[in-house]
Amino acid sequence: MSTMNPFTDSGYAMAEMTAAISKLPNLYGRLNQMNLFPVAGIATTTLLVEQRNGTLNIVRSRPRGAPADKATADKRELRSFVIPHLPVEDVLLPGDYQNVRAFGSTNTMESQASVMARKLQKMKNILDQTLEYLRMGALKGIILDADGSTLYNLYNEFNIAATAVAGTPQVGRWLTVDFALADEDTDVITKCLSVKRHVEMNLRGEQMNGIRGLCDSVFYDALTTHPKVEKAFGAYMALNQSLGVDYRKGFTFGGIVFEEYGATWTDHDAVARPAIAASHCHLFPEGTGDTFETSVAPGNFIESANTIGQLYYARQEAKRLGQGIDLWAESNPLPICKRPEVLVHGDA
Repeated sequence: MSTMNPFTDSGYAMAEMTAAISKLPNLYGRLNQMNLFPVAGIATTTLLVEQRNGTLNIVRSRPRGAPADKATADKRELRSFVIPHLPVEDVLLPGDYQNVRAFGSTNTMESQASVMARKLQKMKNILDQTLEYLRMGALKGIILDADGSTLYNLYNEFNIAATAVAGTPQVGRWLTVDFALADEDTDVITKCLSVKRHVEMNLRGEQMNGIRGLCDSVFYDALTTHPKVEKAFGAYMALNQSLGVDYRKGFTFGGIVFEEYGATWTDHDAVARPAIAASHCHLFPEGTGDTFETSVAPGNFIESANTIGQLYYARQEAKRLGQGIDLWAESNPLPICKRPEVLVHGDA
């Protein structure tokens, strides 16, 4: 039966399939490229987060019988988040490679191994796109499911209200800044400074190495053509034109890196869900120590129960009478921002 499985001679083990899918490249995700939400495995399917002194801290699981974390007098609230379960199925049939020539070849037949690799890559792509979608939600403070329904509103979960005075930096509140880019007299530098001051106030001692704003195309165009910005943008283009740089991927103004981010996801009902609403920008700190994280739960398998979660799992099972192979892949991630106050919403 070894010909049925190109990855292992021992059968259809989860470990080998999981290792195989984990080695495949991640072809999707600007947030993944930025490593903004580093992955940390946990041994449970729920994530416990405590709010202490206005900061959200993940409570790590411990072996039974081991010493627990010390309770402190300033401990306020403990929240439990069920981690989303993201499964994907496919099937490999003899017809996928029977009498099929390999791509680009006139005399070499398609192999089972190459078909399996492509199917695994496709399944991983689906999981990676979904993870990027969830991470973008966490970056907005509202994590959405694929159908647009709310999984978690981080502001509501931790009783974080909007700023009492619009556009004014405040500790313990989330901020919306109207950049007023349609007004040619707007002092855009001052708008940027209000964002920086708000983020610095609400990091509460946490480190950062800068602030980035992911914008839709309308916001980005309005910003870069604003009379008080266009001269700086012209200098930026002149400096980078010989390098073939995409001018939408890193224009710094007022101490903030602005980047156009045009990702759009399509759900099973063919509804397009843009990453960023029109005329909008999401601003956040970069280079933090633990403000952002992706917690991953164990896979839904006997072998993985009560183990430290991995980002991907995969398994295969032979169909009756050797008529094919059922494929299964899953991920169990919850991206989260532990300081939602640092997330700033910008309007053009």
